[in-house]
Amino acid sequence: MLLSELAAAFDLILSGEDCEFTGLNTLDEATESEVSFFANPRYRSKLAQSRACAVILAAEFAHEVKRALISPSPYRDFARAASLFARRDGEFSGISAQASIHPSARLGENCTVHPFANIGARASLGPGCVIFPGAYVGEDCALGTGCVLYPNAVVLAGVEIGDNCVLRSGSVIGTDGFGFVRIDGKMQSVPQIGSVRLEEGVDVGANSCVDRATLGYTSIGRDSKLDNLVQIGHNVSLGGQCLIISQVGIAGSSKVGDRVTMAGQAGIAGHLNIGDDVTIGPQSGVPKDIPGGTTGGGSPFMESGTFMRSASLLPRLPEMHKRLLRLEKELAALKQLIGKEEG
Repeated sequence: MLLSELAAAFDLILSGEDCEFTGLNTLDEATESEVSFFANPRYRSKLAQSRACAVILAAEFAHEVKRALISPSPYRDFARAASLFARRDGEFSGISAQASIHPSARLGENCTVHPFANIGARASLGPGCVIFPGAYVGEDCALGTGCVLYPNAVVLAGVEIGDNCVLRSGSVIGTDGFGFVRIDGKMQSVPQIGSVRLEEGVDVGANSCVDRATLGYTSIGRDSKLDNLVQIGHNVSLGGQCLIISQVGIAGSSKVGDRVTMAGQAGIAGHLNIGDDVTIGPQSGVPKDIPGGTTGGGSPFMESGTFMRSASLLPRLPEMHKRLLRLEKELAALKQLIGKEEG
């Protein structure tokens, strides 16, 4: 592409001579035929050192590079530019004769079903869905328009999936929730007879699981994104535009608001209410409700100010412990001395 073509595609302003480029790369690794981007001020020193043929950046930094693609939001426009160069999996199109499709299943126009995909009885796929090899769509499932199931993604019976959802490889939607009860000294499974509902634009990462509800629905709100290795328990309600990072676990029946971010390895106890616009730091343990707008971390979870103070004290605890022992010995000696004088 020409830089001018990229600028025209995303309403960027080209500063400098037009030229052809072949891809995108970081400021450190970009060659003379690649475009980079600058969004974080901590990397400003790399602008002058970069070999990139042009850099997507804010107007105030345009004079620091030989060619600039001026943007009000450089990271957003880098993401948009990257979409032009994203690799596409699979060149197959149409319905493979090697796919297993039940006669009662209904497929919309322009669907692609790869070899060795499996679509169960009474399942329905909206127009433009893509089902990769090894993916499974169970009985009575309903997929909206433009959904993509990557290899070995699994959608079990009765699950409802909205338009333009993406299920990455190995994800499982609608497996039984973790429900057991002790009866006469034995563990008995509690039938999970609910389902799962994913709203429009949900993206579920590789090897993530969304359990079906015991009753009713486990639900994921519009445009929420789940990273790889995320566990969503039965009857969880997750709001819209949430970001759930790798290895987060949300226990059953918790209610999570909109625009919530949970950083890696955070654990959310069951039956909690997490408000809108909450940010939970990495490896946090959340044992109680969190009101909307709260940012914090730690285990147990603390508001950010308390958490930062606690985190700053933690490395000093061994020395503080030694000082406390010394003070206790000195206090004991003083008490003994005072006792002798009084005697």
